[in-house]
Amino acid sequence: MKNIGIRFLGMSLLIMISGVFVLANPSVAAKEKISVEELLTKHKQSIGSPAALAAHKSMMAVGTSKALFKGRGTGQTTGIVVLASQGNQNMIGMKFNNTDYQFETMGFDGKNLTVGYAKAGTRSLLGSFIRVNEKTFKNGIMGGTLSTAWELLNYSKKRGKLKYSGEKKIDDVKLYKFSYNPKKGSDMDVAFFFDKTTFRHVRTEYKRVISASLGRATGNPSQGIATSRVDNSARQSETRYKMVEKFSEFKPEGGLTLPHTYKLYLEVLTGNGTTAYDWTMELQQFAFNQPYDVSQFRVGAISGR
Repeated sequence: MKNIGIRFLGMSLLIMISGVFVLANPSVAAKEKISVEELLTKHKQSIGSPAALAAHKSMMAVGTSKALFKGRGTGQTTGIVVLASQGNQNMIGMKFNNTDYQFETMGFDGKNLTVGYAKAGTRSLLGSFIRVNEKTFKNGIMGGTLSTAWELLNYSKKRGKLKYSGEKKIDDVKLYKFSYNPKKGSDMDVAFFFDKTTFRHVRTEYKRVISASLGRATGNPSQGIATSRVDNSARQSETRYKMVEKFSEFKPEGGLTLPHTYKLYLEVLTGNGTTAYDWTMELQQFAFNQPYDVSQFRVGAISGR
């Protein structure tokens, strides 16, 4: 009995000491939490000074693009990419050296979203996905800091809500994770990731599940081409979409620090298996404050509506 009492007393003292240690070091009890306000302030500082940010009314980045498709078919192609923005207007356009997959274009003119055809009369799976989930483009989410329309430059709760969602380690880098919910309803789960040290925006994840009754994408997955069809196999399983943007190779451009490598990944999981699409864009030239006509953000004029 005496030994039991001594052991119990020892355990009690250990618990008390541990409690005092936790109180003196609250970071042990809970991971460091950062407010939305602090994130926004430090993130904008990671891009540039207030004067530099205010001075840039428009932005354009040009470079090379490589597309890789994996799934029921595998293929790849190369081409060029142009990212242009002015205020809340935004456009991403890729042109490939492939007759079956010629274009990947999407634009927002400040009011309406347009998505071009990958080839005559047919949209790609990426284009169809953006078209259905147009808030990703209208709210200035897609493209991140490579656009003057970037949502976090002029964040407003009227458009969407940011919420701290903890920390996550990806590729051995500690990141802050913030969920983002667009207003007026959205079936998409969106999450932003920021380097914990620099506060640079390095990743955005988009996830959506579409019920089986809405059908699935079909077409030529080896070229990123998709159409929509509802058939028996579509009714038997739901379709899961995951899109990831990655930003890296940050370098100075026009007084701002911007990513020069932009990667886009789209994964589609159906009852027939998984199809994955990769786009890697290497940006080599930047231009600022060039005036653009609003029509240049309507991509239907380039490759069809």
